[in-house]
Amino acid sequence: MALTFHYRCGDCCRSEPGDTPARVGLLPGAWNPPTVAHLGIARAALEWADEVVLVLPRAFPHKGFEGASFEDRIDMLCEVAASEQGLSVASSDGGLYLEIAEEAAEALQPQTEIGLVCGRDAAERIATWDYGMPGVFESMIARYPLLVAGRAGKYVPAPGHSHRIVTLPVAGSFDEVSSSEIRRRIRAGERWQDLVPKTIVSRVAELYGR
Repeated sequence: MALTFHYRCGDCCRSEPGDTPARVGLLPGAWNPPTVAHLGIARAALEWADEVVLVLPRAFPHKGFEGASFEDRIDMLCEVAASEQGLSVASSDGGLYLEIAEEAAEALQPQTEIGLVCGRDAAERIATWDYGMPGVFESMIARYPLLVAGRAGKYVPAPGHSHRIVTLPVAGSFDEVSSSEIRRRIRAGERWQDLVPKTIVSRVAELYGR
């Protein structure tokens, strides 16, 4: 399995031209479509990371691949990343956070520290996921810290995990923002444009209908 970059941010994410970033945050998602909440979390993660990679898995462990195509989602992500400093775009063969992190570890330099970025709901899902054997989550966060943005409540880690959990201070509240809400509003003919990054408003209208 391999992590494939589709857009890589420039020297803005490195201390000097040509340097590799010391810390990289991975933000996986379905991006159907990308939202201002996703962008807010990515910006918050840049407080910890030198580069944040928006990752689209080729297959999802908990949902089907419906709606916009893989290629269209990558195109939207590249448009978003190109308008921001420190954001890159990649796709992964694996769909689980651990699989994505291990693909990134092979693609990046050995000295680069990798963190996994997510919202509260995703953090709870990752921590309780059935990996088929005990201790997988503990082993994962021992290698890759979990960077959690509070959404619809604060994430409370289990005892013994908190030292590997980084709370991300997100600017603004995005509790009501989600890709599914955007799709619902589009179907209902309600205003949705403020819920997606400005750079992709026209693209979302084209892909999902007005």
